[in-house]
Amino acid sequence: MDEPLGLRESAIEWLKERTSDGLEPLTRDEILDFRFRGDSFTLQSTQQGIRKPRGFDAALSFQTVYRMPGQKRPYEDDIGADGLIRYAWRGDDPNQPENRGLRRAMELRLPLIWFVGVAMNPSRFQVIAPVYIVREEVQHRRFAMAPVEETDMLPDMMTGSVMEESLRRYLRRETKVRLHQPVFRSTVLTAYENHCAVCNLAHPQLLDAAHIVPDRDELGIASVVNGMAMCKIHHAAFDSFFLGIRPDHVVQIRKDLLEEVDGPMLRHGLQELHGKRLMALPKRYTERPRLDLLENAFEKFKSATLGDVA
Repeated sequence: MDEPLGLRESAIEWLKERTSDGLEPLTRDEILDFRFRGDSFTLQSTQQGIRKPRGFDAALSFQTVYRMPGQKRPYEDDIGADGLIRYAWRGDDPNQPENRGLRRAMELRLPLIWFVGVAMNPSRFQVIAPVYIVREEVQHRRFAMAPVEETDMLPDMMTGSVMEESLRRYLRRETKVRLHQPVFRSTVLTAYENHCAVCNLAHPQLLDAAHIVPDRDELGIASVVNGMAMCKIHHAAFDSFFLGIRPDHVVQIRKDLLEEVDGPMLRHGLQELHGKRLMALPKRYTERPRLDLLENAFEKFKSATLGDVA
């Protein structure tokens, strides 16, 4: 059959709604819930990386499998200085059917769906959509893609010409907002089983993935070992140096804050946590905070408080 008119757009809108606009991951079974005009329609490949339904002229979706911490995730080193995402061909043959499917999506300027694996048992995927193929880099056997809305597509993106620095900055920002941040959040919250490391709050809508070392720093890697699940209060307190975490996973509260007299939020939410161990940590040791990152962050906490630590 030919590609049904409107299916691609309906699938992307449905996925946005189901994922709170790309914020929450979905399991394979949840992705299978998609219906088009009342009938079930499979959006994701279960075997190959690229999904080109029978009869379709162009690919519909592609996926990146989950990798455990320490294993290279295929996309991590393939974000160029231009902000574009690189996705490798399937095999070496440019005329392999799935490669032709992605190439045709580029030629027709069709939006694609990207499923990025963030967990196993069950498999969970962050949904990045829409994604547009900007060009094919034949010498590297890969495609270059932009995670932007159709209204943001610019002619310069599609021509392969040298991009203006303002466009590069825009694409880098969009890649961070629409790819790195949601994937990082889902990976960290999954590792902590949706519990705040500091207070054990278990409502994911109220949780963030806090960077131990900011991603703008040299040590600030985009990995679960540089993250902790924290409720919004404790995330803000951590970033503002009201709260520090020692390398041995013990919470420290700034000394002057311990002496302050205020309401129950300060008393129960911060002061009573001083000297207590973190309440939640990943079960897998490979997903726990890296020691050197905790040491770095705690030194910054002490410097920011001028050593004013109880």
